[in-house]
Amino acid sequence: MMYSNNNDQLLKNGQIRFSTPVLNSIEKAPAKDPLYVTHIGYFPNAQLHYRKWEKCCDDYILIYCVAGKGSCETQNATFTLQCNQFILLPPKQYYSYQPSIEHPSTIYCVHFNGTIINELNAHLQLKKHATPIDLPLNDQIVESWKEIYSGLLGGYTNENTGFASLCLYRFFSFFLFPYHQAKAIPPVEIEDAVDQSILFMKANIHKRLTVDELAAQFNYSPSRYTVLFKQKTGLSPMDYLIKIKIDKACNLLMRSNLFVKEIAGKVGYDDPYYFSRLFKKVMGKTPLEHKCGEKMIASELLQFTTNNLELKSA
Repeated sequence: MMYSNNNDQLLKNGQIRFSTPVLNSIEKAPAKDPLYVTHIGYFPNAQLHYRKWEKCCDDYILIYCVAGKGSCETQNATFTLQCNQFILLPPKQYYSYQPSIEHPSTIYCVHFNGTIINELNAHLQLKKHATPIDLPLNDQIVESWKEIYSGLLGGYTNENTGFASLCLYRFFSFFLFPYHQAKAIPPVEIEDAVDQSILFMKANIHKRLTVDELAAQFNYSPSRYTVLFKQKTGLSPMDYLIKIKIDKACNLLMRSNLFVKEIAGKVGYDDPYYFSRLFKKVMGKTPLEHKCGEKMIASELLQFTTNNLELKSA
């Protein structure tokens, strides 16, 4: 297995690509995985990440865009792949992908193959995903990608490749059945008022809520509601709501190119200066300081991983 970082990405993108001998061993194994990864990559703000395939790729290629946009050319047409869209490219055909210069894309990609591919294609008509498809926002998609990626970092043992293959099924399901995965649990199945209240907070994270409004949703007095909430969570309703909002803001800082003012609006704060002060109070640093620090940590982690893998292969 080869881990690679392109110089034009300044070590800020991570890839794991199986070498030909490794792929041959997987394909010839007695217990060959019905679905397995051949290449997995992450390319943040990849302005220079131009890729071209000329009928030489035997695998399906799934590209998921989480920020910016890019142009994908196939042998049939040229498409614009935008934020919260994906495209599934079938094997043995011509493709090229070019991120936008003005708004470079951040993409996650997975190449995969396996004995079950033809059956999946027959029953699920994979070719209908060969144009950009909109996806509902679902944080589980990236978390599932990370499971595959981290599982393969340890090398191409049977255990690691088997784990990655099983994770691939779940990852793939988010794209084939996006709205099934996004369904919320019906409230009638939730008996605890505090659990319902937390779901209500998350569903209305873009609003400024008060204790009175939250308590009224469940026919409690504000004081009784506060006592019950703190007994279960250890935090007051407002402190818990702020925690949810700041967690969401941290996610948007890392995964989007939104300005701080825009992020503040998405978590219910009209005043970006108040939002920044609150963010710093909770996190110990301003939103911009947090964004720069997290990206530096991610870059250093990728560099550390690269050095370790190079030492193992030496």
